[in-house]
Amino acid sequence: MAMKLSDIESEDLKKDQSKELEGEITHSILEILEDEGITVDMLVDSAMALYAPHPGLETREIAEKRFLEELDIALSDPNLCLLIYAGILLEREGEAGTLPDISKSSYEKDLTFIIADEVLGMSISKYISGDKGMFEFVRFDKQKPGILSKLGPFMDDVIGGLIGGVSANMYTRGMAEASNSSRKKKKDSKEKRKGSDSDLGGVIAG
Repeated sequence: MAMKLSDIESEDLKKDQSKELEGEITHSILEILEDEGITVDMLVDSAMALYAPHPGLETREIAEKRFLEELDIALSDPNLCLLIYAGILLEREGEAGTLPDISKSSYEKDLTFIIADEVLGMSISKYISGDKGMFEFVRFDKQKPGILSKLGPFMDDVIGGLIGGVSANMYTRGMAEASNSSRKKKKDSKEKRKGSDSDLGGVIAG
């Protein structure tokens, strides 16, 4: 008889493990990226190279502020930081010629049949912002603005995925807040008019 996966009983073998990070954090992903020559300013400049005004993000100044806020939120997740670090390590191994089953010349030529870099970039963007992040990753990957054009085969996709995912969240949250603000203003205006009509009715009745 066929059985659904949901019917299979499972035991939580990690139920006694801590649900929070433990110990002192000694390495920041932003510091590691900076050691690799990739600064936050470079990330912002690359993101803003493809910036398009949207409701809630009417100016580049507003967009930059929102991008930095979303970047901070994204990088608060250690899982994302580990994905980025995986790309850093792959790049280092590629430069040293010690990647498994890939020659240094193949790495340097960024051969099209090697898609692990693209998969990693897409995974990062989707982890941050779902399908919207993947759409933004493709946009940045095709045009490679700013620092993206200067990075190696792995890191251009890793950073493209990071910028794409964060950029998608920037637009999504900016537009959502603008929409909420607009609805609130309309509601307040409607209630104000209703109150004025009520006051006027009382005066006429008197």
